Amino acid sequence: MATVYLATDQRLDRLVAVKIMHGHLADDSQFKERFIQEARSAARLAHPNVVNVFDQGQDAESAYLVMEYLPGITLRELLQEYGALTPEQTMDITEAVLGGLAAAHKAGIVHRDLKPENVLLADDGRIKIGDFGLARAASANTATGQALLGTIAYLSPELVTRGIADTRSDIYAVGIMMFEMLTGEQPFKGEQPMQIAYQHANDSVPAPSDFNPRVPAEWDELVLWATARDPRDRPADARALLDQVTETGRALQTALPAAATQRTALLTSPIPTAPPTDETQVLGTRGSAQTLTPPSATAELTSRGATSRRRGWILFAAVLALAGLAAGIGWWFGAGPGARVTIADVRGDTVETARLILDDQGVDVAEALTEAYDLEIAAGLVAGTDPAAGEAIDRDTVVTIIVSLGPEPTTVPTVIGLPEADARLALTDAGFDVGKAIAQFDPDIAEGSVIAVIGTDDVALEAGAASFKGTPVQLLVSVGPIPTVRGLTVEAAQAALAARDLTGIVGGESEFDNDVPLGDVLRVERTSDAPVRPGSTLTIIVSRGPDLVQIPNVVGQTIAEGVEALQAVGFLVQVDTVINEEDWDRPQAQIESTEPGGGQSAIRGSTIIIRGIF
Repeated sequence: MATVYLATDQRLDRLVAVKIMHGHLADDSQFKERFIQEARSAARLAHPNVVNVFDQGQDAESAYLVMEYLPGITLRELLQEYGALTPEQTMDITEAVLGGLAAAHKAGIVHRDLKPENVLLADDGRIKIGDFGLARAASANTATGQALLGTIAYLSPELVTRGIADTRSDIYAVGIMMFEMLTGEQPFKGEQPMQIAYQHANDSVPAPSDFNPRVPAEWDELVLWATARDPRDRPADARALLDQVTETGRALQTALPAAATQRTALLTSPIPTAPPTDETQVLGTRGSAQTLTPPSATAELTSRGATSRRRGWILFAAVLALAGLAAGIGWWFGAGPGARVTIADVRGDTVETARLILDDQGVDVAEALTEAYDLEIAAGLVAGTDPAAGEAIDRDTVVTIIVSLGPEPTTVPTVIGLPEADARLALTDAGFDVGKAIAQFDPDIAEGSVIAVIGTDDVALEAGAASFKGTPVQLLVSVGPIPTVRGLTVEAAQAALAARDLTGIVGGESEFDNDVPLGDVLRVERTSDAPVRPGSTLTIIVSRGPDLVQIPNVVGQTIAEGVEALQAVGFLVQVDTVINEEDWDRPQAQIESTEPGGGQSAIRGSTIIIRGIF
């Protein structure tokens, strides 16, 4: 919508951000109204976590906003540099965002475009929400209009499916940002926006701890609550979520170990020291009469030596006892009854080979076998074990070998023309593993309905065809016909194609067309034999305008000669004469005039009237 400039407020001598609407949008009253609405929406909010709007006005055709300038980065830049944030950092940012959003919701304003790019992190630590350009007064059914606005990665299911937004749609966007801060990635990914939108509408957001095991369970619950697919299952507004986030933060802080939160203590009492001796004594030399060592000193030293030797034997015995205990424990848990083993992977082996491998591990293999269908393992070979391979078990745990019955047969249900959700359910019920849908343009199948079921090697599966349960398939889903661009200018045609995620490039041979002016678009053609899907490139064929041809001068010729000459250059001929057609080649059957006359230009294929005399 606009370009943002860093400017200086000369009256107050401060830096400000000036947002000036693009010139080509100035004539669009809807864009201009939305631009002015941003100023009004943000100006109504006086909150430390919302970017301040100082002024709004218009200079000639340029509408502008004057806003607070925040030197720093956006949350998007922070995530790109650091990836996942810690729960503590996530809480600080989330509380700030919800604080500003709660003020907006209290004022009756829905932001509708919350995303990391619109969360500003100032160098001085302030965190603010910006860009209220999509904001709109909140109501029970606030719709987006004909075009779906906002960023697809953060749009709520109700915005994707019905174009309806309220305060709970903002909560969903905050939940997606919380997920991204905790994991460093978005919950839904896809090559095309349509694929991401479909996941928002049909899939539940996974728990962040599935992607980052360090995320506490309490944060999982917050994210899942905020991103519930049904708006009725989410917090009513930002205040409700903020209260729960704050309470969760206090609970997590309280749950930290005491040693981790204990502050540094200050010692105020003096450290006790040994009392000083009365006087320094001098010990005499050996044999001196002045030796001060008492007569019992030798006995005392001998006694201390004996005591030390006794202590040494006790310590030695203790070490031996501990070594023996450690050896016993090691045997118990390493090779004895308390040992644990990891079950080997015997999938694809014969039953006899699997028994030998498991017996060598020391586990108890059950005599009885169980059977199960398996798409990959031939009948009669081992499909797996119960407990499964890789699981650590006690040695006395009984392991059962599962023998494959081969693939379980099924048939492809009839789903062509059904809505995607219904087709997906039918295929799942039939046992197929349905992957992500593939979008494709189709003039005959309604948008959102199924064109074909695609199996391995991109081969379409016919309805009623035999297959096996567990086979991976994909749905080819129609996105409607390619936009009609005949008669549009090249620029308008390219814009219409771009709106459907197609690229139009002028090429091929231009053609005459009596109905389409020179330089306008006749049609689009595929650049290859590949089907047209979002992201494809199409060739635009332009018109050479009407096919004008100079009319031959046939006056004085026989009617037969004139008709032949006019038809030879592509005209239709109407003969206005009383002369019978079988006499047109007689010399007397001369052409008196034509309409239009000879030498003039007319559109090839138009009708020339011949008037003759006899």
